[in-house]
Amino acid sequence: MNKRRPLIDADGEVRELTAGDLARFKPAKDVLPPEVYSRLVAMNRLAGVRGPQKAPLKQPTTIRFDADVLEALKATGKGWQTRVNDAMREWVKAHPTG
Repeated sequence: MNKRRPLIDADGEVRELTAGDLARFKPAKDVLPPEVYSRLVAMNRLAGVRGPQKAPLKQPTTIRFDADVLEALKATGKGWQTRVNDAMREWVKAHPTG
């Protein structure tokens, strides 16, 4: 007998997923028909591949900020990392090496 709770209630609403629900999820390639999966991969929907970029990719790095500085940067809202990048670009131009 199946003791799992249905994902959809009698009203057709999806209930909140539990950790147990997520643990039972399977990769798309294991559950989709091969022709559907291959089409999605070809469209880069499941491949995790980014499309052509307008500019070179940015390099991931780690930088440590004081807590108050980081809080102030994040408080400026979405795009704060881009603004930090732009500010650093201006600083580098104003302080050439060599």
